[in-house]
Amino acid sequence: MVEALKSIFNADNEVKVIGTRHGEKKHETLLNREELVSAEDLESYYRVPSDTRDLNYGKYFEEGEAKLSLEHDYTSGNTHRLNKEEMVQMLMKLDYVQGELAGE
Repeated sequence: MVEALKSIFNADNEVKVIGTRHGEKKHETLLNREELVSAEDLESYYRVPSDTRDLNYGKYFEEGEAKLSLEHDYTSGNTHRLNKEEMVQMLMKLDYVQGELAGE
């Protein structure tokens, strides 16, 4: 993101990478695999229906959910990450950025 912002504002500021801070997560879980199995992919977002399973946990221990075993959590680590050009395009849509470029 910083490289995209430097490009937009023609900045040459030095960037100092400080690394991961104590307690900082490496990835954010966006959908866990239980949610992903029932989620509806609507291209730019997922719609996750309410969890309407009953509380008869015995059937889950005896029968299981085969589809669930094949899924992985959808996280910030395994989704598409914007490259610099894509980030510039997204940032240029923001009124704040447009205002700053116009000197407002």
